[in-house]
This record gives sequence, structure tokens and C-alpha cells, in this order.
Amino acid sequence: MKFLHEQLDNGLDIIAEITDAALSTSVGFFVKTGARDESNDLWGASHFLEHMVFKGTHDLSADEINRRFDWMGASANAFTSEEDTVYHAAVLPEQQVEATSLLARMMRPALRAEDFATEKLVILEEIRMYDDQPPFGADDRCRAAFFGSHPLARSVLGTVESIEALSVEAMRDYHRRRYAPGTIVLAASGAVNFNELVESARRFCGDWEPMASPPRRVPFEPRPAGSSSSLEYITRPTASLEYAVRLSAGPAGDNADRFASKLLATILGDDSGSRLYWSLVDSGEAEHASCHHYDFLDAGLFGTQLSCDAKDVVELLARIQEIYQDAAGQAALGRDGAGVGISAAELEQARNKLAGRVVLGGERPQRRLFSIGVEWAHKGSYRSVSDDLQIVEKIDLDDIRRVLDRWPLDGPSTTVLAGPYPAATSIEQPAAAE
Repeated sequence: MKFLHEQLDNGLDIIAEITDAALSTSVGFFVKTGARDESNDLWGASHFLEHMVFKGTHDLSADEINRRFDWMGASANAFTSEEDTVYHAAVLPEQQVEATSLLARMMRPALRAEDFATEKLVILEEIRMYDDQPPFGADDRCRAAFFGSHPLARSVLGTVESIEALSVEAMRDYHRRRYAPGTIVLAASGAVNFNELVESARRFCGDWEPMASPPRRVPFEPRPAGSSSSLEYITRPTASLEYAVRLSAGPAGDNADRFASKLLATILGDDSGSRLYWSLVDSGEAEHASCHHYDFLDAGLFGTQLSCDAKDVVELLARIQEIYQDAAGQAALGRDGAGVGISAAELEQARNKLAGRVVLGGERPQRRLFSIGVEWAHKGSYRSVSDDLQIVEKIDLDDIRRVLDRWPLDGPSTTVLAGPYPAATSIEQPAAAE
């Protein structure tokens, strides 16, 4: 693999990871904007704007955009997260210029008032549908309670009230400020002709107006050790299952311990072969139980998800707490036993899983596109597949112990229950780790 980087005079970064053996090309525009970059009166604007980008430019209709992607045989889509909005397409190498040019033109949408009014109804329906489907907004509610006044508390979709109040003029201004060349990365992976990629960028992006990049990081202070945990309810009497979302502090995206945290989450809550899986899912007591680590620019968290019969939710949440306490207590003592602590065998198994995922993902240009694009957008750096493998291989039990000591999963947490479990029924909150 070969990595190349160039920057246009207006500040647009162009990066590519070229793989000689690849048979496809993936290209995408990574916009450094998401829910965290919105104000209360712009809540949901990033996701709404993603929809509007596909509604057409001043010289391309929405129908023509779709037809051009279809003619190329492209697999094209977009997504918005808390920190990024990404537009991407996977094509045959001979379609690279066409795909890049079309995506670049889409970055300057018409934002017509009539399209805005129509798409607003679509967004409102999406919000209502999201609240009506499992887990009934529990993840957004839990994140809002966990982050409090921090920008990461905002949901990606926004609220019915914020979307109804949003004007097309406000969206046009938001686009002008957030889609400037200094806040966008053009990335490509696979069978890439880098000279043609740069030439496409110069032709279609070279006249974009440069603007100062706004600051994005906001200090976040999680609940200190020993503080009480919180519990909230979303009551859905007709739901067939109870859903629980639990968040606790973890290392942020600029902390090297984030890699050990992902390995720890694999040991404890991977979808197969983890402690939560064998204890709760394989036994048939829970439909789903998992643990993941998520890292953002200035914050990180461990997220636990559980779905089960409402009558079992109290017992299973307590069991999850016991699993986390076992891992934290025994690992801190450095014990290496079967079924308790974090054993060398568990570490090796999780390391093999992560290494396999890194290698398999590295063979797919689209997966590598997301990896290199987000890494450059967040940190201005590049990590190869080999770099990722070396990081995974170097993680040892001392790294796991350090994570468990500094960010205890059995410590202060925020939990939201959604489903038929009666909110009037008290659930005793487990004591937080000291």
C-alpha cells in the first residue's frame, strides 16, 4: 500500500491509500461537521443537510444525480454522525474521475426552498419513526444524560421542535461555514489514480471559498469515581422486550489507551464468544448483550446494551455489574485464572479477533476509505493496516489493567431503560467503584 497527500491552495486536503492489487476504487468527501458542531437553533442541521445534498445542484437535478451513479454502477451513499458527515462511492477504477467529479459537484448543492420544505417532512417522519422503534430513543436519551451540557449530548437527528423551527436561510449559512475547503477531506482508496484525483479536486473544488476552521474540542469531565449512578425510564407498555443502554467513561480519541479499551470491550461484550455473550445470550436469558468502546475528539465512553424480557432486566443488569466487577477487581490484582479476571487466553483470543478484522477490512477499499478518511479528518494522520496490527499485537495485560483502573466499567454510569418495565418500580442502583 502507498499513501499520498496533497493540499490545494484553498486548504482542501486530498489523501489516497493506493493498493496495486485492488480491483475497485472508493472515493469520498469527509466533512468535519456533525451533531456536536450545531447550536440549539441548528440542532439536526448536519443530518438534514446530508439529505439536501442529494436533492441536486444548480445544474444537476436529484434524478440526474441518481441516474449518473446508477450508470457508473456505483455503490454510493452518505451518513452523518456526531462528528462527521461523509459522502462516498465505490466504483470500478475507470469510473474514478466521474465519481469524484459528481461527488464534488454535490458538495455545492442548490438548497432550494421547495426541496427544503419537502425534505423537512421526511426528516420529521424519520424522527418520529426512530422514537417508535426499539430501543425507542434510549441511546440518544442516555447520551444526553451522560454528556449533559457538552456538545456530544446532541442527537444526530435533532428534535421535532428544532427541525420545524429550522429555516432554509439558516441551513444555507450553515453550509457556507461548515462545508469550506479547510473542513473537508477528499479521500480515496484501492485502485486510485492520484494524479487524476488531484486534478478532479482542482477543477471542481479549487474555487471554493476558504474560511477559518472553527474550534471543535470542548473539555469533558465525566463523573468522578465514587459518585452515584443515574437511571431514567422510557415507558412503552406494548413493547415485547425491555431495552437497557448504559454508558460509563472511557478514553477519548486522543488517548493511546483507546486501543486497549476496544480490546477490553471485545473480551467483555463482543457479539460472540465474550463474557456477556456466554453468560446472558448463549444461556437464552437475553436476546442481546454487548459492550463497545466509542472514542470522540475530546471524550470517550463504554456503552453497554441489553435487551431481554422486562421481568428479567433487574437481575441481568446486576449480573452485568458483577461481570464488570470481576474483571476490574481480579485484573487489578494481576490474576490469570479461568472465568475470572482478564486471562492471557482471553487477551489472545480478543487480539486474534481484532487482528482478523483489521486484515479483512484492509482487503476492502471501502472499509479502508472510512478508516483513513476519519483518521485524517480527526487527527491529520495516517495509519496503515500494518500500523494497526502492530498496535493490536503490542497490547498486553498491563494495558488492560490500566484501563480498568482508570476507567472502571463498574464505576459511575448512566442507564436508560426503555420498554414495558414500570417506571414506578424502584431499581436499586449498584454502588459505584471507589
